[in-house]
Amino acid sequence: MNGTLTFLGTGTSMGVPTLGCACAVCQSTDPHDRRLRPSVLLRWKEDAAAGGHGERVVVIDTGPDFREQALRERVTHVDAVFYTHAHADHILGMDDLRPLSFIAERRGGPIPLYADAEAILALERIFAYTFSPDSTYLTRARVQLAPLPERMAVHGAEFARVPLLHGEQQIAGFRFGNAAYLTDVSAIPESSFASLDGVEVLVLSALRHTPHPSHSTLEQSVEWAQRIGARQTWFTHIAHDLGHAETNGTLPQNMQLAYDGLSVPVTL
Repeated sequence: MNGTLTFLGTGTSMGVPTLGCACAVCQSTDPHDRRLRPSVLLRWKEDAAAGGHGERVVVIDTGPDFREQALRERVTHVDAVFYTHAHADHILGMDDLRPLSFIAERRGGPIPLYADAEAILALERIFAYTFSPDSTYLTRARVQLAPLPERMAVHGAEFARVPLLHGEQQIAGFRFGNAAYLTDVSAIPESSFASLDGVEVLVLSALRHTPHPSHSTLEQSVEWAQRIGARQTWFTHIAHDLGHAETNGTLPQNMQLAYDGLSVPVTL
């Protein structure tokens, strides 16, 4: 199946422009330098001949900018959400799924939210008014937390978990078809490199040039991308240290900084 991967946001936890900052990138008039919190959207159409039911939509992470991002991309429904981990810039937009979850309920059921055990605990705590069995909030989101499997299919598209390290924390990346989404990475285990064989469209975080304890530098991410050997690599989770045009001018031809709203074709 043919699909489209859209970058809802390509910034860091603080976003770009960063509050209180007057650096060149934060003051830039280039719209590519405006970066909301990191998230992607995957769209594809099921094969009608095989009993498909039109467009399917999967979101990876719902950060605090999710409402604005979904409006920009004219998202009208969501079939599933996958979470990489439970940091604020990846989960705090969960409640913005509420109106979409009402649509999902009319279409047959709640929106499944796939997350590891640590992320499920965080979501249950932060959004207790949604998940607590004692909740009396009548218009709470119609969503259902589910353990993140190693591999699963969503309406014909297969998603495989790719274990990553984010500092000392193990988080999840995802492989789907010929593409992979790996954000907030500080290290890639050897076993995970094997699961990336054949990836043609690679999304990989690249924070800045200066080392960080829980994020890779641009230089480290370029090395990983060269090892993985994807036909096309897009860097995301970009801090205000990296200007879009200036940085892209220094990168290998098949590697570029992504930007909010960018859509690239993928095969599922």
